[in-house]
Amino acid sequence: MILIASPGQGAQTPGFLQPWLEVPGVADRLAWWSAVTGLDLVRYGTTADAEEIRDTAVAQPLLVAAALAAYETLYGPGSAPGAVAGHSVGELAAAAIAGVLTPESALVLVRERGRAMAEAAAVTETGMTAVLGGDPDEVLTAIDKHGLTPANVNGAGQVVAAGTTERLAAFADEPPAKARLRPLSVAGAFHTEHMAPAVDTLRRLAPGVPVADPRATLLQNRDGAAVSSGREFVSRLVDQVSAPVRWDACMATMRDLGVTGIIELPPAGTLVGLARRELKGVPTVALKTPDDLGKARDLIEGAGS
Repeated sequence: MILIASPGQGAQTPGFLQPWLEVPGVADRLAWWSAVTGLDLVRYGTTADAEEIRDTAVAQPLLVAAALAAYETLYGPGSAPGAVAGHSVGELAAAAIAGVLTPESALVLVRERGRAMAEAAAVTETGMTAVLGGDPDEVLTAIDKHGLTPANVNGAGQVVAAGTTERLAAFADEPPAKARLRPLSVAGAFHTEHMAPAVDTLRRLAPGVPVADPRATLLQNRDGAAVSSGREFVSRLVDQVSAPVRWDACMATMRDLGVTGIIELPPAGTLVGLARRELKGVPTVALKTPDDLGKARDLIEGAGS
């Protein structure tokens, strides 16, 4: 079983979409999706600088559009892999890949999600810091001590602490033993109570979104469960905006499902890096540029999925 993974916010880098524009049809899709999102996705993915694409209202639609464009290049529109999962905003791309949402519905939702989360983040100065290594229990204790939230529990020795910049600074001055801290390039404390207004916005929109049940095994961030109801997945997706991402639980489900290969969509690298440490022996491909399509197709053909 091949699992397609879609990365979350913070993975974007300036110019990461440039090589994909050379693939026939990708520029046309991005032009259409730019009309859907009201953003010049081609410019943001090619010539915009790091600060521009750090903006939550830009980064989230850009990441979902990039993932879907690369996926359609790899598999073709209307197809589905054996399993799919997305990290945070990557769940919108995962939902479209699994057929729960159309690409356009996913992009409308992520457009509104990005705007609402940017507005929520503007209320209080907040951020996120990755905690790498250290004793897991000591890390969580230290995060709690400083009034922060373990917003992403990623597995493979990585937890992301989120909260006000003042509390993150105090946390940096007193880090957990044997742990390294790395501030993330995001503009708010996502997946915490600070995002409650964004959840309210999405709850008003979600009931009207056309939804289908997934045609692939679709994992969800709350607990790593494989969700068989499209409507339930969308409901969970909305609530997830203010709840921690349990990517460690998603990887545990991947192990239980017997996943035999993982392909991460662009801007790839983060999720396969976690998988290589947590799911040792499972082949992975980071689909960074079209040059990686051959390796991804070989993995698919070898698995028969």
